Amino acid sequence: MTSYGYARVSTIAQDAQAQVDALTAAGVDQVVVEHASGTRSDRPLLVELLGQLVEGDTVTVWRLDRLGRSTTHLVETVRELETRGVEFRSLSEHIDTRTPTGKLMLGLFALLAEFERDLIAERTAAGLAAARADGKTLGRRSKVNPRQVQHIHDLVRQGRSQRDIAALTGLSRAIVGRVVRNEIPSLAAHQPHGRPDPQPVESQAEVPRHGQRRPFR
Repeated sequence: MTSYGYARVSTIAQDAQAQVDALTAAGVDQVVVEHASGTRSDRPLLVELLGQLVEGDTVTVWRLDRLGRSTTHLVETVRELETRGVEFRSLSEHIDTRTPTGKLMLGLFALLAEFERDLIAERTAAGLAAARADGKTLGRRSKVNPRQVQHIHDLVRQGRSQRDIAALTGLSRAIVGRVVRNEIPSLAAHQPHGRPDPQPVESQAEVPRHGQRRPFR
């Protein structure tokens, strides 16, 4: 069983010695020091440390924000350690998963993480609704511009197939098909007037004109 300490500072210019001293005083056997922003997901030394942990080991940090990018990421990381039989400590917040109080504190953080996710989802939904109400176009920018749209419909009037149009414009057949069917909302306002309506599907039975009877089948 080994006790590891993980210290992190955002830049090389920052000094991690205070964290190292606190971790050493807490009785850790080895201290890993990483220079990386807290918002980065690619922290190679942390990934390497987490990968070598075994059941019975302990990971200690000086403060919670040294480990997690967010409350959600922190809780997920500590939960993963728990499933592997690895304990976790944070000195500043007095969290120690080896104690009932520490487990309780971690449970509270899990609730906060869930609240954070729900809050973000709610704000995102509200923002999308407001954008739609203002008539804003959502989603990724279209790969086709209004001039290409006009060109495509001109070629359709000339009787060109979608395969030919794709070859002539350099666009994919899928994009050409979406333009022809007017399925790109951001370009709907640029659709040419007088565009030929799609041909109706022919029925096997003729629709009787006024005054005519439909023949029995």
